[in-house]
Amino acid sequence: MNTRFNASLPGVITAGLIATVVISAITALISQATDFNALQIWQDPYLRHVAGFSFYQALLSTLLSVIPAIPVAYALSRRQFFGRSLLLRLFAMTLVLPVLVAVFGLLAIYGKNGLLAAILSIWQQPLPFNLYGLHGILLAHVFLNLPLATRLLLQSLEGIPFEQHKLAAHLGITSWSKFRLIAWPRLRQQLPHVIGLVFMLCFTSFAVIMSLGGGPKATTIELAIYQALRYDFDLAAGAVLALWQMLICCSLVLFTLRFAKPLSTLTGSVAEHRPNYLDNRRAKTWDWIWICLALLLVLPPLLAVIGAGLNNKLPQQLAEPALWQAIANSLKIALFSCVISVFSGIAILLTSRHWRLHNKRLRADGIELLGTIILVTPSLVLSTGIFLLLRQYTDVFATALWVVISVNALMALPYVIKTLSQPMLHVAQQYNPLCQSLGMSGLSRLRLVEWRALRKPIAQALAIGFVLSLGDLGAIALFGSQDFQTLPLYLFQLLGSYQMDAAAVAALLLLLLSLGLFTVVEKVLISDHKK
Repeated sequence: MNTRFNASLPGVITAGLIATVVISAITALISQATDFNALQIWQDPYLRHVAGFSFYQALLSTLLSVIPAIPVAYALSRRQFFGRSLLLRLFAMTLVLPVLVAVFGLLAIYGKNGLLAAILSIWQQPLPFNLYGLHGILLAHVFLNLPLATRLLLQSLEGIPFEQHKLAAHLGITSWSKFRLIAWPRLRQQLPHVIGLVFMLCFTSFAVIMSLGGGPKATTIELAIYQALRYDFDLAAGAVLALWQMLICCSLVLFTLRFAKPLSTLTGSVAEHRPNYLDNRRAKTWDWIWICLALLLVLPPLLAVIGAGLNNKLPQQLAEPALWQAIANSLKIALFSCVISVFSGIAILLTSRHWRLHNKRLRADGIELLGTIILVTPSLVLSTGIFLLLRQYTDVFATALWVVISVNALMALPYVIKTLSQPMLHVAQQYNPLCQSLGMSGLSRLRLVEWRALRKPIAQALAIGFVLSLGDLGAIALFGSQDFQTLPLYLFQLLGSYQMDAAAVAALLLLLLSLGLFTVVEKVLISDHKK
């Protein structure tokens, strides 16, 4: 009994601290909304418009991201070509790519002074759309979320047993019939998860709306919270909006869980490369059209960031003390945040793993859900509650560094748990009998078994947490000042003052810091694995 208690203790303590922070933040919000009225949202025309626009842009963004992701994922599952792994790596980068870097790349291609406008000016044609407003918001969300949706759907398609492909070839099933009978059932099981995740990311989007929102007509609930707190200092309005957003997010999660079904367990071998039985030219053309369109969506903005950053302002910007101070703050916040997030995630997963191995599945699911509840509590909402809570006891801006670190660590925690959950459980299932027979436990088991088996996923979790925190604009937008800036906030201020060349340099540095970290971690892992 004592062993079980000790094994459960790390996760229980960590989850308790998370619950305390979240509940305290929510309580602080409620305490400010003394005249809280749920109908206030609909009685105020502006707030009603903000809530409606939040749903509208999130719905359109989700449809434009997920629907094209289906043929792109299906095409990638059927085609093997040179550069495919690089394309998938680029798709993976959009998950951790700082939003402001993506925004800057899109401005460089589709903005009024961008590449597309320059090409159209040759024929004296104006740009057919304005990137600031709904068009820009949708484009940015599709750029960030279509690759994510594609990867999630591709993983589902790659889980189809090889025997089903052989059977389809034997029966002469091709083209649309094969998609409908084999691929679609797997996609249909995964789609509710993908739709729910993409909708949530678009609904709670902050940096995209803040950068490309076209004023009052293109404002979401998240941005309205920021404006109420940062500019109007209307705490009651910020509290009402924050609670309203949390209620909507929780409802969306429950709605998604209601319609989402777990993937069925299919037996059979899964091969990395499957011959395209009974292929034809029309199918190849169809697949390559979608692959090329996806490549045209992802690659030009990234190349534009690199090209725009290598301008004549580069030496001058590199000599700016404010730039290096912002970089130092970003690295410091990201380092502390990712370490706290990974240790917290491991503590929760040690407890959930122990409970799963003792057939306490509901309890294990509950503690992991508590660790990922931050997904329905956007960073700005959490920051708002912490701001209202701490202002009663101390100078919030004096402790801004640690508040931003804490919020960023909590926001990265769901990704850490998703990265480490299955590997940690598999290690325990595989090695527990051996460790028990050898009497191996404690530090010896950690050094000889756990660390060797989990070094790669732990490094991936650290990298994800680091880069997510490095590019975050949510918490720092509320607590930042002229004396306390991060690189994303510094970049946002340059964009706001239309210093585009200087902003290009900052965007390039943020891109290099983000993607460079992943490259270094990957090379280290490969070399360690070979050794």
